[in-house]
Amino acid sequence: MNAPPSAKASATFPPGAPQDLHFLALGGSGEIGMNLNLYAYRGKWLMVDLGVTFGDDSTPGVDVIMPDIAFIAERRDALCGLVLTHAHEDHIGAVQYLWPRLQCPVYATPFTAALLRRKLAETGLSDMPITVIPMQGHFKVGPFDLELITLTHSIPEPNAVVIRTGQGTILHTGDWKLDPDPLVGPVSDEAALRALGDEGVLAMIGDSTNALRDGESGSEGEVRSALMSLVARCKNRVAVACFASNVARLQTMIDVARATDRQIALVGRSLWRIVSAAKETGYLDRDTPFLDDREAAWLPRERVLLVCTGSQGEPRAALPRIARGGHPQITLEAGDACIFSSRIIPGNEKSIGRLQDDLIRLGVEVLTERDHFVHVSGHPCRDELVRMYQWVRPELAIPVHGEHRHMAAHAELALACQVPQALVTANGSLIRLAPGKPAIVAQVPSGRVALEGDALLPIDGPSLKARTRIASHGAVVATLVLNGEGKVAAPARVTAPGLFDDEADAAELSALGRLATGALDRLSRSDRRDDATVEAAVASAMRRYVREGRGKRPTMSVHLIRV
Repeated sequence: MNAPPSAKASATFPPGAPQDLHFLALGGSGEIGMNLNLYAYRGKWLMVDLGVTFGDDSTPGVDVIMPDIAFIAERRDALCGLVLTHAHEDHIGAVQYLWPRLQCPVYATPFTAALLRRKLAETGLSDMPITVIPMQGHFKVGPFDLELITLTHSIPEPNAVVIRTGQGTILHTGDWKLDPDPLVGPVSDEAALRALGDEGVLAMIGDSTNALRDGESGSEGEVRSALMSLVARCKNRVAVACFASNVARLQTMIDVARATDRQIALVGRSLWRIVSAAKETGYLDRDTPFLDDREAAWLPRERVLLVCTGSQGEPRAALPRIARGGHPQITLEAGDACIFSSRIIPGNEKSIGRLQDDLIRLGVEVLTERDHFVHVSGHPCRDELVRMYQWVRPELAIPVHGEHRHMAAHAELALACQVPQALVTANGSLIRLAPGKPAIVAQVPSGRVALEGDALLPIDGPSLKARTRIASHGAVVATLVLNGEGKVAAPARVTAPGLFDDEADAAELSALGRLATGALDRLSRSDRRDDATVEAAVASAMRRYVREGRGKRPTMSVHLIRV
């Protein structure tokens, strides 16, 4: 079977006629987070979402990771717009860093626009134009006729995007669930989804996060009742860790604080940003009082309810700093309680475990979803997916927003719901949706870049590969001073960070120095004059010693000084 052609191999791209309709994910397919989806039609591209994911133990020193947009940046003259489905970081978090390479119009609903403007101000892009689209709005972007359908999720204003073209209609769901009592904002617009199904849908590109979970995701209204009871029984200071963007959960904590005679305090910068945007757009009462951490520190412990960032164990967030005793204002101690009103995002198990251990060492009671009803997911479980397919009835299902196992389960469920075809794709796979039978027709470059200060570095580039190697195997740095004849003019200086300690392993470092000198002595006079030859010989001798003695393959650096 022949492989799909690459983007560079195609004489025209996308392959086929200009009126063909294509779908391409550059992020968010085969992973949870970092969503970037593209549609091509009549020579134009439409982008839906531009998000980030976050570093873990496999990416030392990296906090924020974004999709590599080189493919679409090269075609930015044909990119007619970026539509944002909602304001979560994995859908909008890369805009402030990558938009300057795209320079396309941006479309968002009021809350998403309000939050994005606050983020843009932090990176000097406050003048970036944003077109605000009302909920349930209709608008055109290039050759694409778009409509927003209101859904429910764990943030205000989640939208499905209806994309109408001359080749058929697509429903791009974004993140969603079916919450009968979302507390903030309206319920999902079932009537609009049913009407769309009656109209006819070529393809549904949809959320796969909970495709392995039976039943339904649960309601924010039910969580409110449970949290009310849980906080009421706590006697001292209570901290609640939740996702900052969950405005409904914030409203719940406001109501819980009032009912339990506590004052609510926000601890963490992102919470203040969310609250500001929610008040601006009417999702929180403008008069709702929130204490900051300095004010909260003076209250009696039984009179305060802290809402904290850091539910995923992020080291610089508020709750981990509190747990380590490193927060300048807030402390937790024996007899206090900490409620994790959030789920564990895959990959964060270790950091959350360390955070909870730190809290328990302080004598803090840790309450989580393992033992208490303190959280509901913002993504559809299998029963909700079935209802969506019953309403929309697409000809094709393309699962996104999930690891491969989630997308495979989603595809299997779609077929069981009588969807004629389901395609499990991956980042970089270009799918022709119409005309003809949908199929993968090309592979385009895709990947990840890491944010390092103001720079963007490829995740698989040499600098980050070297960092990962050093984290696992350490490094050896040798400095040799040579005279004009290429002979050693001073004792070799060797350090081995991550392998040997200068004092405890002085004998090992001395042995490495002798090896470096010996390797040099074995070279001919002409070879000793060639820096590359000397560096290779010295590195080889030291590498062999470390591999045999410690079983490590360190990064080697040899510095020559000729006098």
